Amino acid sequence: MIKHKIFFIFFSILIIFGANADEHSVLNIKDNDFYLGDPDSPITIIAYESMSCGACADFHVNTLDSLKTEFIDTGKVKFVFRDFPFNYPALAGSMMMRCIPVDVRYDYMNALYKLQKNWVNRDNSKTRAELYKIMQSGGMQQKDFDTCLSDIDLENDLLEGVMNAQREFNIRSTPSFIINGVLYSGNKNIKEFRQIIDKILSQ
Repeated sequence: MIKHKIFFIFFSILIIFGANADEHSVLNIKDNDFYLGDPDSPITIIAYESMSCGACADFHVNTLDSLKTEFIDTGKVKFVFRDFPFNYPALAGSMMMRCIPVDVRYDYMNALYKLQKNWVNRDNSKTRAELYKIMQSGGMQQKDFDTCLSDIDLENDLLEGVMNAQREFNIRSTPSFIINGVLYSGNKNIKEFRQIIDKILSQ
């Protein structure tokens, strides 16, 4: 859609010309951040993901559950999910996750990644139709779906998050993980996470 291209171009221009950015670092966890784990965990992992990204889907399907069991549920890691949409399907998926109750967001997010091939499509109308089928199965009505997707303030908030992550950490790919302030680009398996986390905990 043209309007989404315009937004991405707009934010790219802001970055290139050094527009004034939010004074607060992306390392600061905000009230509207979605995270798992103990807020006082010694390690904070901030994950920047695009819901149309195959590597992000691989992380959710093959790694996140083990990471949750070993480190998040045991109080060692607070895991923060941040949106980094690269295209319209990813933006639409991220917007949906902001329009559902927080207590079901984790399950919905994992479901969208598992079903990624079903709803991520170059044809935006097909993306919307297939995405609605998934959301409808959980009880979302068409009116609520349409209202969510047309929320310009929400869209701008998501794209501003992309801009801030690019500005501060030069994030260009997904998934990217900021672990206690250090950027690790690219997908990581559970063995790699263990090595990083164990090293931090031993210091």
